Amino acid sequence: MTQQQPYTVLAQHKGFELRKYPAGIQIETTVGGDFVNAGSMGFRPLVQFISGNNKGNKSIAMTAPVIQESASASKHMVRFVLPEEMKSGDVPASLDPRVKVIEVPEHLAAAKRFSGSWSPARFDLEGEKLISELLSSGFETVGSLYFARFDPPWKPGFLKRNEVLIRIKG
Repeated sequence: MTQQQPYTVLAQHKGFELRKYPAGIQIETTVGGDFVNAGSMGFRPLVQFISGNNKGNKSIAMTAPVIQESASASKHMVRFVLPEEMKSGDVPASLDPRVKVIEVPEHLAAAKRFSGSWSPARFDLEGEKLISELLSSGFETVGSLYFARFDPPWKPGFLKRNEVLIRIKG
């Protein structure tokens, strides 16, 4: 079974969970293009990195989710969460200048889970719902929405686990 990014559910609210994420390591690449194609274009260099295309020729286990965040309509960051037991000193340097190793500090986030296929319209709709639910609950957000995909593209849409998330002040 694929290891998943750890978190602690602090509270259940109508339509979302408030979570605490521990500090961790991720790899990231920034790609141009539209939202849907960015996921595929960003996936390739990241999967090559964990498959051993790095300075240590070290294979790293695949984890879930794959995270995608849009900086603009044509610029997107795609990230893999590295296994929980990996520390920054354990991560080999990248051979591909497009792949960056980043340390993510402990943080709070609100997460709204949904199933179905991946589309910009669906992510926008679920993101709008999350922001509305957060504002009506009195939460203050930090940064922009990002999306987490937990399943491979060939899995039927109704079985897919997707999430829209945003960091929360606190």
